[in-house]
Amino acid sequence: MMTTELTYLTLSVLLTGSLWLPYVIGLATEQADYTDFSLPPDRSLLRPWVQRAFRAHQNALETTVPFAAVVLIAHVSQVSTALTAAATVAFFWIRLIHAVGMISGLAVFPIRPLLFSASYGCTVAIAVVLLLNLGA
Repeated sequence: MMTTELTYLTLSVLLTGSLWLPYVIGLATEQADYTDFSLPPDRSLLRPWVQRAFRAHQNALETTVPFAAVVLIAHVSQVSTALTAAATVAFFWIRLIHAVGMISGLAVFPIRPLLFSASYGCTVAIAVVLLLNLGA
């Protein structure tokens, strides 16, 4: 059975896995020719939204890996609570808002770090529930 935690983990992984698309679309619409794959493009020369798209994808990878690990450990350990379910739902929506806000440039300081911290807080919340339940 697909739990809330696994459902939102799946959505979060799909979101993270899809965030390379805006960056590649941005590269494809740049004036310069980036078809030579011998060197990556100098990102500092790209339009600001394309730079942010690259960073949004990197940031999503940084947060989704530990999130996925704790969700999967909790699932294997059969730990599922209202808090773990709520944290996975919140993580997905926070990461979606973060990605849209970062790529569009609307999520300026201090919004971006607050969103990043909130998503990490979801990971920590699941880990705490997991550790408390494993110790019982």
